[in-house]
Amino acid sequence: MFGAGAMTNSIDEIRDADLLFVTGSNTTEAHPIIAMEMKRAIQRGAKLIVSDPRKIWLADMADIFLQIRPGTDVWLLNAMANVIISEGLTDDDFIARSTEGFEKVKAATAKYSPEEAEKVTGAPAELIREAARIYATTEKAGIYYTLGITEHTHGTDNVYCLANLVLMTGHLGKRSAGMNPLRGQNNVQGANDAGASPIFYPGYQNVTDESARKKFEEAWGVELSPNEGQNLNVMMKSVIKGKIRGLYVMGEDIVISEPNASKLEVGLNENCEFLVCQEIFHNVTTRFADVVLPGACFAEKDGVFTNSDRRVQRVRKAVDPPGNAREDWRILIDFAKASGYPMPDYASPSEIYDEMAALTPKVAGISHRRLEENIMGLQWPCPDPDHPGTPTLHIDGPLKGKADFQAVEYRPSDELPDDEYPLVLSTGRVLYHYNAATQTRREAGSMAKIGRNFIEMNRKDARRLGFHDGEIVDVVSRRGRIDAEVMISPRMRVGCVWMPMHFEESRANLLTNDAGDPVTQTGEYKVCAVRVEGRNGNGHKNPER
Repeated sequence: MFGAGAMTNSIDEIRDADLLFVTGSNTTEAHPIIAMEMKRAIQRGAKLIVSDPRKIWLADMADIFLQIRPGTDVWLLNAMANVIISEGLTDDDFIARSTEGFEKVKAATAKYSPEEAEKVTGAPAELIREAARIYATTEKAGIYYTLGITEHTHGTDNVYCLANLVLMTGHLGKRSAGMNPLRGQNNVQGANDAGASPIFYPGYQNVTDESARKKFEEAWGVELSPNEGQNLNVMMKSVIKGKIRGLYVMGEDIVISEPNASKLEVGLNENCEFLVCQEIFHNVTTRFADVVLPGACFAEKDGVFTNSDRRVQRVRKAVDPPGNAREDWRILIDFAKASGYPMPDYASPSEIYDEMAALTPKVAGISHRRLEENIMGLQWPCPDPDHPGTPTLHIDGPLKGKADFQAVEYRPSDELPDDEYPLVLSTGRVLYHYNAATQTRREAGSMAKIGRNFIEMNRKDARRLGFHDGEIVDVVSRRGRIDAEVMISPRMRVGCVWMPMHFEESRANLLTNDAGDPVTQTGEYKVCAVRVEGRNGNGHKNPER
């Protein structure tokens, strides 16, 4: 909608914001450094709106907390748009100058009144109105979101709705505002920027763009497909169906991190004829591997990291890789040569980056040499060697010329609770563990803090089901069964439960739904139906909704 796949603003601008709208982001646990900047802004006097099905820790500091039902974000955001439009709080000059399609959104949101939204989301209508008014009328108002928005079968719709709010209020192209996705892990922004994507070459140049394709064909000396490839969720389904027979996995424990993991295990066992894993540690997925290639960790190699705000920074090698471990780029060069592609004999990561920069306008002015001189890094777009980088996007208007509004209608989640599976499960992360926890489960301090999986539930649900704090229960979905320790918490809505995804012995992703968003195909980690069974015949009773 805007023409950039990253934060529009910078992390260091957060402290100067006057309003933070945090939605679908457990920021204090998943992005603690960014959360510190948010706390600085709040201490300075900034207002805070939080929208989340779970009362996250940041909600304790919020001026407005909207505890919505899981999967009802479109209703909430369209209702906020309804208020902004009906009360004349839109930035009409910005809309006319910098956008297209506003009338479609105006018509689409007309029926999404706060009163109707309250019935669907559970958030009080007056709080929805207040949130919309504060967001629209505050000059430096920024939106911050992450996987709680995107990991739905309607995740793209959620993002469209957020973008509509930004555009109709003109909160774009100025400091401490904008729309800011907080990426799911460190350097995932850099991986996407570098073309680790089935639809983009480096710098978000689409593989279906003939001119871009010819440019990379000439540089690489190969013929490239004009078709988009499969993303991770689709690839895993192809393994399950036997359509993919060989797999090369780098730095990901897919049997822990992918939804509906039991089906994936079957696919790896029965259909995958050859699996290569390139890893720094053995993990659950390497147990299925035919070959394990030992890679180097961040401290054992040179390169760059790019964080959520498009900031490219140097990473410097501190120690040599142990044993037979090697830098990933060296492994890939040798793999390519052994496969029949004579990749150049690059001498260093800086040469590889220089090649990418020469083909990628967004980072054409960035090099390892410049990053050595700019210890705080450079932010793309940085189109030439004299350019200082771009802390705030769209200062002169949307990068693509005019930004597009997108009219969105609510679609329910793929799987809803019923009599057999009466609770809604969401999954996420805790502060003391990192994603699939391949590293943190090896660390005694992290395991001492949280050493096994738990299921967080409201006291009313626990009482109705006959559970007590610390009890071991079975959590069951249509896809799997795991055990977990009950954690009774005032932070959960009645009828909703929450689990972290880190633990090998109790994998939450044996339960989750791999139904994908129609645009991104991202799995629906945030909504699936479960029941909870006790070991003494207690549990599995329908909640009061």
